[in-house]
Amino acid sequence: MFSFILNLTLMLSLGTLLFMVVRVLPRIDEGGKENVIEKRSAIERWLVSEIPEKADIFLSNLLAKWLRKIRVFILKMDNLLGDHLKRLKPKNGKGESLSNGFKEIIEGDKEL
Repeated sequence: MFSFILNLTLMLSLGTLLFMVVRVLPRIDEGGKENVIEKRSAIERWLVSEIPEKADIFLSNLLAKWLRKIRVFILKMDNLLGDHLKRLKPKNGKGESLSNGFKEIIEGDKEL
């Protein structure tokens, strides 16, 4: 299972690197061949269009929203657990916690 996860991570990383390299490749201008009609494949036309940039912006916004929602969820869970721990902590009549409970038991044993 570990090998599968490692291979999956490696392939996703390589795919991401390939995508970034393709986006950054400079467009080489052929200065001497102005009259040559250039035929582009569908992939080349798609890469030079605005679709990859729009998809990148969409994915960036989606990731930012998702991370904000995860952050809010974690903060809510932290508050929920903190409140639960406060309710579990015993209190005396003055609103102070009973932190010296073991001290009383130990001192009581010493008196005997």
